[in-house]
Amino acid sequence: MDMLNDPALDAFQSEVRAFLDAALPDGLRHAAARATSVFIDPAISLPWQRILNARGWAAPDWPAEFGGPGWSEIERYIFAAECARAGAPNLAPMGLKMVAPVIMHYGSAEQRAHYLPRILSGQDYWCQGFSEPGAGSDLAALQLRATSDGDDYVLNGSKIWTTHAHFANRMFALVRTSSEGKPQAGISFLLLDMATPGIQIEPIRTLAGDHEFNQVFFDDVRVPQANRLGAENQGWSVAKHLLTFERGGKYAPSLLGRIERLRERPIADPVLRTRLGREAVSLRALQALELKAMRGLGGNPALYASALKILGTEAAQRIDVLACDIAGYAAWADSDGQTPTELAVAVPRYLNDRAASIYAGSNEIQRDLIARQILG
Repeated sequence: MDMLNDPALDAFQSEVRAFLDAALPDGLRHAAARATSVFIDPAISLPWQRILNARGWAAPDWPAEFGGPGWSEIERYIFAAECARAGAPNLAPMGLKMVAPVIMHYGSAEQRAHYLPRILSGQDYWCQGFSEPGAGSDLAALQLRATSDGDDYVLNGSKIWTTHAHFANRMFALVRTSSEGKPQAGISFLLLDMATPGIQIEPIRTLAGDHEFNQVFFDDVRVPQANRLGAENQGWSVAKHLLTFERGGKYAPSLLGRIERLRERPIADPVLRTRLGREAVSLRALQALELKAMRGLGGNPALYASALKILGTEAAQRIDVLACDIAGYAAWADSDGQTPTELAVAVPRYLNDRAASIYAGSNEIQRDLIARQILG
């Protein structure tokens, strides 16, 4: 941030920092510090979203015409960095950062008017229905059938790894509306009410002991065709637009915040100190790349999204390993018996983040996409 050398941005940064210092409740900050996933439970994230929404800051990426603050890319980045510094809870991304942009782009005027205010206020809490038991990163292989019946689609099949489906009242889902031609050509994008009869949610417990994921079953679930986003059989294009927002992003601010929290106590081991320094330098390089992408300084946005997804998630996994090593050191090095929160949750975070290089399209798939973009 010091490199920006812009008085207006300095003033903006000071405004955001002052607001966070005054408005972020200690209880939410402490709860966020104990969270082991990037997907914070709505009992923590929604109260903070309401506080931000009252200030007009709940959706930094949204244009002003839809209720966002209308910030520049660099102002959004400063806001993310200051939220990370303050230890603010992450807001649920499925509504604000994933389905909202595609509703803005592909939705009808009626769909935008109905859904966007409810997403902004937190009235609608969304989950993502993409992966299936036989189709994970290969979304073209999905088989959840949506059969046309009058003004409705009738859905049969299942979705898996559905984050926070047990909390959500809405789902955006990819469904198969045709089996003709290329697999990608028969997919449609639907917006679902999770209270619809025939939807059953079964929990999936992670190795870390969390209930974050679910399998969702659909048994003759009727969804109005008016809930389709975009044209029938054009859901692949809608999904690609959405995945650009899911894969790209601002990894460096939160990871730099983790590094700083790991440095809160002196570490005598020179090897651990060196590893912390190395990760801090790597994250500054990632931050520079993110800033370049944010400011549109050349390059393909989809290429940036894939590259940032790889670099950000793999950096998170390295920091997880480092935190576990520091936690092991602290177990015998600390005499007061008070383990910092960052270390107390090190192992659950390590286990949870094993999925980071898989979800939103595995990092192997991202490398393939980058190779195709560069090599043709």
